[in-house]
Amino acid sequence: MTSSPTLKSVNARLAEELAVAEARVAAAVRLLDEGATVPFIARYRKEVTGSLDDGQLRDLEERLRYLRELDERRDAVLASIDEQGKLTDELKAALLGADTKSRIEDIYLPYKPKRRTKAQIAREAGLEPLADRLLADPAIAPEAVAAEFLTADVADAAAALDGARHILVERAAEDAELVGAIRTRFWAEGAVRTAPFSDEAAKSPAAQKFRDYFEFTERLEDMPSHRVLAVLRGEKEQALAVRFDGGSDDAYEVMVANALGVDLTARAAATPWLATTVRLAWRTRLMISGAVDARMRLRQRAEEDAVAVFAKNLKDLLLAAPAGTRTTLGLDPGFRTGVKVAVVDDTGKVLETCAIYPHQPQRQWDSAKATLAALVARHGVELIAIGNGTASRETDALATELIADIRNAGANAPAKAMVSEAGASVYSASAYAARELPALDVTVRGAVSIARRLQDPLAELVKIEPKSIGVGQYQHDVTPGTLARSLDAVVEDAVNAVGVDLNTASVPLLSRVSGVSESLAEAIVAYREKTGPFRSRTALLDVPRLGPKAFEQCAGFLRIRGGDDALDASGVHPEAYPVVRRILDRSGITMAELIGNERALRTLRPADFADDRFGVPTVTDILAELEKPGRDPRPAFSTATFAAGVEKVADLKVGMVLEGVVTNVAAFGAFVDVGVHQDGLVHVSAMSDRFVSDPHEVVRSGQVVRVKVVDVDVDRQRIGLTLRLGDSPKGDQPKRPEQGTRPTPSRERRQPARTDHRRRDDKRSTGSMAQALRDAGFGR
Repeated sequence: MTSSPTLKSVNARLAEELAVAEARVAAAVRLLDEGATVPFIARYRKEVTGSLDDGQLRDLEERLRYLRELDERRDAVLASIDEQGKLTDELKAALLGADTKSRIEDIYLPYKPKRRTKAQIAREAGLEPLADRLLADPAIAPEAVAAEFLTADVADAAAALDGARHILVERAAEDAELVGAIRTRFWAEGAVRTAPFSDEAAKSPAAQKFRDYFEFTERLEDMPSHRVLAVLRGEKEQALAVRFDGGSDDAYEVMVANALGVDLTARAAATPWLATTVRLAWRTRLMISGAVDARMRLRQRAEEDAVAVFAKNLKDLLLAAPAGTRTTLGLDPGFRTGVKVAVVDDTGKVLETCAIYPHQPQRQWDSAKATLAALVARHGVELIAIGNGTASRETDALATELIADIRNAGANAPAKAMVSEAGASVYSASAYAARELPALDVTVRGAVSIARRLQDPLAELVKIEPKSIGVGQYQHDVTPGTLARSLDAVVEDAVNAVGVDLNTASVPLLSRVSGVSESLAEAIVAYREKTGPFRSRTALLDVPRLGPKAFEQCAGFLRIRGGDDALDASGVHPEAYPVVRRILDRSGITMAELIGNERALRTLRPADFADDRFGVPTVTDILAELEKPGRDPRPAFSTATFAAGVEKVADLKVGMVLEGVVTNVAAFGAFVDVGVHQDGLVHVSAMSDRFVSDPHEVVRSGQVVRVKVVDVDVDRQRIGLTLRLGDSPKGDQPKRPEQGTRPTPSRERRQPARTDHRRRDDKRSTGSMAQALRDAGFGR
């Protein structure tokens, strides 16, 4: 016997996979095991990990979880086979060399405890020697040799041969090398084929969104994630019949024959029997397992891609430009139930709420405008945030008239912006919203959320479960645990990249800070409400249950404006304050003279202030932070202006150039809201004059863009757009399956827009509107 190889450590395997020195990996793993978060390690432990960034650390964290699960399963399999007394050095070496969970399961399959199979029953009847003799000498006539194995349990030669066949079929199906080779070939040469689930299903309205897949075939390796998930959704909804085709049966049967040692070309007495056995092994066992594995692999790859797309979109949305601390009026549009209105101050505190009814059936246009004018004047409103759901364009028209009237009255008018209301209804009905806004009706809470989203998208969106925000690609078709883990990481990274104001942050926002759990966030807010605003970061240590470890993790990401120590408003960690004091001592200037003094800070050399604990990377970060303390990494605030008179898909004309907002970025392109209650698609091929492999290279969620209309399908509510404004204005884009299964837009977006908002019953004159503005406080 040869000695079995030893298994490389998890750290060694991670180092190889990530192409990172093992010492750096070991340091990162140790910190993670000690409870450190990825944002903390990436920001404040650069010397320890060799400056691994948050992306590398997230990959390391994910692979660490997988490899540990892999090793745990490997140990269990080794123990199981050893208990059976069947563990050989060769088998152990194969298991130690397995680098995936599926490979371990392939090797374990013959030894895995299972219910009695027909092959097992045949072995118990003594028929395995018959199978071996037919394999070894195909010149033997099967019926003749089978007669030698008749017993009380084996009635005749046919029963004996049937049992021998079951043994060989199972032997082939449990051959780890054969199973692996078939899996590889099936994936490389296989295809997905789809058709209507039935003739009746093909005629149903629900199945029409999948009609692009009624006659569809695509290679497994080539099929992008969005089409995979669309096809699988069609199968789940019984609109499509899906088949996984591995290619030529003959080629697979040759593989099975070779594994069993059968010569299919031999002209021997047992060759027909052996050929039938090979065919049955392929068609009844291995073809099915190959198709199942291909389906699992295809879904897994599609899910990984979909989660990655969702994560990128979510990050872009969370890090969208904040409008800032300005008094904001939020409008949650609606027709029959009216437009819900909420005014919040510069800190997000609710000042006043109401409902107006400018649209049909009430059509109280001018009285609604007068109500809004009074609110704007009374509270000094600087921004108007309009939710982008039903009646959004009509409500936008109302705000446009209001702003024009205020300007005509000689007063400063607020700016307006359309805000995504995806997930607003989820927040409004949540337990947290009930605690935060107990005096407000559920319907009005949505208007508050819309106003706050404009002020600070990050602070408001963290109150909503990430998957409900509505920027995913088929997120409802993805395994919930995989999606949640990825999105939680995105939210954590975004929150800690921006930093959190300790004295204004909500519980949901604080709970996303490194090292702060939800219960600890509640304790911080309770302490703040009891004792007043925090004056220093060190005061956090007085919060019940917040110990040194939690303080170490969270302190650098929390900001205190106007506190006792100017450094508490920066991203400098309290543990590094001595470095700043050392810089002050050697520079001979005060803290006030140093902070924000770009000229003085640029003359300092990080190496001059580094020591054994804080190396050059950390000191470099400290100097950058002192230059612009508490800097916000998010872009400057800007809004899109929708074209007047373009309010529904039927209003669009090929060749129009419009301004819009990117609402979602998928693998095949980007969806853009141009203000017609239905997002248009900019296909990846229409994004640039150069080749674009990833739409995120060109656009991001929330970005304001100019697009040209190239195709309009009013019946199917599809809009084709291009970012190349010089493109020929005609619908040249090919029809693509991905356009047929667009995820359902956010709340109520699919309803057609109305344009009858000017047909109002209260018929106020221009003079009476001017009087209403004067009554509201404008033009005095």
